[in-house]
Amino acid sequence: MQLRAEQLSAQLARSLQRMYTIHGDEPLLAQEAGDAIRAAARAAGHTERKVFVVSGAHFDWSGLLGAAQAMSLFAERQLIEIRIPGGKPGKDGSEALQRYCQHLADDVVTLVHLPKLDRQQQQGAWFAALDQAGVSVQVVPVERRALPAWIAQRLAAQGQRVAEGEAGQQTLAFFADRVEGNLLAAHQELQKLALLFPAGELDFEQVESAVLNVARYDVFKLGEAVLGGQTARVLRMLDGLRAEGEATVLVHWSLAEDIRALKRVKESLAQGRPLPMAFNESRVWGVKQRLYERVLPLLSADQLGHLVEAASLCDGIVKGLKHPQWPLEPWEALTRLALMLVQAVTPPAAPRGKSWSSRAAPRLALEAP
Repeated sequence: MQLRAEQLSAQLARSLQRMYTIHGDEPLLAQEAGDAIRAAARAAGHTERKVFVVSGAHFDWSGLLGAAQAMSLFAERQLIEIRIPGGKPGKDGSEALQRYCQHLADDVVTLVHLPKLDRQQQQGAWFAALDQAGVSVQVVPVERRALPAWIAQRLAAQGQRVAEGEAGQQTLAFFADRVEGNLLAAHQELQKLALLFPAGELDFEQVESAVLNVARYDVFKLGEAVLGGQTARVLRMLDGLRAEGEATVLVHWSLAEDIRALKRVKESLAQGRPLPMAFNESRVWGVKQRLYERVLPLLSADQLGHLVEAASLCDGIVKGLKHPQWPLEPWEALTRLALMLVQAVTPPAAPRGKSWSSRAAPRLALEAP
């Protein structure tokens, strides 16, 4: 049985399963899911807890198999936790986990902790055995667009709320900008608000005065913001990546790869290939497919050629070269490249009485302003 993290509480209220598997790369949600399972197990009388950490290829799986069958002298029920930080139990571990799942004891609840798993790992026989033996809970990061609602839900749980209407939405958006990509810090800031202010409505000034700027940005999310035409967020992410010491080469690669992929897909479409085939050939997956599908009609072949040239010039600046029409500082050059792409994928405002589609796309100039 596969569940989302927010569905776990309802499942635990119905029944306690013998096997739970938590996997994903969001530490706060994984921690909360584990705490909820541990609390339910304690309430059901599983008072003895054993933890096994699979730290390498030489882990003694026989000890784990024996522990699950051993009765305690002091407690009838056990909670056994298996932590596999690397996400790969190995051949011996795979066989051991499958045997373990075939002989689950009624007086033992097992909790398995795993990091984010790729598709191949999730299709492995050992993970299938865990999934079929009980409940699998996948914890994923809260996306930026969902973060304000997540914050509002957490505020409500501690008896607080923001104002109704646009004023409250602006407060939530400000909060989300400050904690984006750092859910653990977001949780701490929410707890701070609970300590500083009584239950009830919070205004913008209270949130602004209390919430620190603890956002952490993922360089691979930058491309999504760029293709989404989110200028303010793009600038904020670039500033954050720079402050965090991210490598300019990696930031440039992320932007340039999107430009090259857009050009490849555009060329494939011009040759008569269907869009799904063009995406597969250019290795465009997931959310990027939806973003590309939106922006491709806005981009001409000439525009993409200009952007490829701009990415090439920016690459030289990032690697220490100079160009008379580009900024000398690498981060300024990266900002310019990102904004060029934002401009290219943003539909121009339509004049009254006309749709934007009837207007020519804005020209992308490589010259310095």
